[in-house]
Amino acid sequence: MTTISMTLRIILDWGTTSFRALLVDGSGHVVDRVETAEGIQSVADGAFAPVLERAIAPWRKAHGRLPVYAAGMIGSRNGWVEMPYVPAPATAESLAAAVRIMPLSGGGTITFLPGLTDRAAMPYPDVMRGEETQLVGLGLGTDTTVVLPGTHSKWARIEKGAIARFQTFVTGEIFGTLSKHSFLAKAATKPDTPDWSAFLRGAAFIRDDTREAGLLSHLFAVRTGWLSGALKPTEMTDYLSGIVVGSEFREARALGWFKDGDTIAVVGDDDLVDVYGRVAMAYGLTVVMGPDDAAVRGCLAIAAIAEARDQAG
Repeated sequence: MTTISMTLRIILDWGTTSFRALLVDGSGHVVDRVETAEGIQSVADGAFAPVLERAIAPWRKAHGRLPVYAAGMIGSRNGWVEMPYVPAPATAESLAAAVRIMPLSGGGTITFLPGLTDRAAMPYPDVMRGEETQLVGLGLGTDTTVVLPGTHSKWARIEKGAIARFQTFVTGEIFGTLSKHSFLAKAATKPDTPDWSAFLRGAAFIRDDTREAGLLSHLFAVRTGWLSGALKPTEMTDYLSGIVVGSEFREARALGWFKDGDTIAVVGDDDLVDVYGRVAMAYGLTVVMGPDDAAVRGCLAIAAIAEARDQAG
């Protein structure tokens, strides 16, 4: 019989369209991983436990009943169990105080981490699930503004050791819809590699437009640029990306998330980090890149606090 490891843990990044499980050691290094297309929307009748048990069976055979920690959309209303939203300002300790531990049929437990809400957001409270672990993993010790690119990107403010407030921008979803399903995409052809020149032209157009104009009036430039011969079909998608991401930065500046000359952190683990870093520098910002394993670090930090509290009583 295998023994139970006290250093290895399983961290789940279980989103709407994909499942990812990471086997990590006590230092946060990823020892192994499992990735499938079994996102929460594809799991029939809420049968999440069998999906998880099948995915981690080899790890259990080798290492015993490892603790499992789950953050993100698996804890949403459409997931395994709906976890509460901890109100901002929130510390790692307040997030750890709201975890929920459930037994697994094969032995061991799964710990669900809560989400985060900003009740001061307008017109309704804003929410995040998963990004709070990235913020904790980045570190809450230095006051700074943090950008977390994604389908629904987040701008967050860290102050006095806590996640003070945040704002969601549906930038990635808007770009995905427009680039694949709108009239803007009909003439476009996507190059094999990003056309950064076209991308930055789009971002600069948004940055430098002094009119009180917004995204809706700027988008048609993708088509008129092509019609006038100013944009090649291979440039249209990246130009559109520059307009959409540039508009996020323009709105963020207007909402007070940064001013000229500020330093901001960009945190993520995919190509969007580079995209956002380039636009941030185009806006005159100094960019600090966060660790690409910030989510793992944050999850482990919250888990350690929760475990210590559980052992204490």
